[in-house]
Amino acid sequence: MSNLYHVAGYVKLAKLWERSRDQAVPYHKEYYRNKFSNAADAALVDVYIDITGNKQIYRRIEMVRLLRDCSQGKVNCIATQTKAYLAPNTEELCFLLFFLFHLKYRIDIVSEDNPMQFDTIRNPEQQREALAKMANDYVSLNRVEYSNWENKLREAMNKLACSESAERE
Repeated sequence: MSNLYHVAGYVKLAKLWERSRDQAVPYHKEYYRNKFSNAADAALVDVYIDITGNKQIYRRIEMVRLLRDCSQGKVNCIATQTKAYLAPNTEELCFLLFFLFHLKYRIDIVSEDNPMQFDTIRNPEQQREALAKMANDYVSLNRVEYSNWENKLREAMNKLACSESAERE
């Protein structure tokens, strides 16, 4: 990796973790701080943690914040322990990948789950291209659904920006 990666750690925990939020959130933040503390080519931007029963990406507040930060160029690499944190099913995964891979800025994804991890930085076996093709093919067959999904995501991003603006005032 020749460039500095602005990394976001992402975690999606089930709603039952809400009772243990005081332990879960610091644990995951520390995990990612340790993971990237000595990386010469990566800087941790933030850790985004959703504790929710919402499976849809556009309903997860921290995922929405992460995707907004990606679209603004603040984050160019998403690190996650398992790709299951990213999306609950094939449709959401394809929509997410299509969205990320069509942003103005290049976004890479790295997961730790073996043996089928994501790593679009090292890109073994042209994984990035294969993921992009899968997402493009899926979206081409489901254009209306993707458009509705993206509209909901952008609406959630706008609501987030409004609420953050109101908090600053």
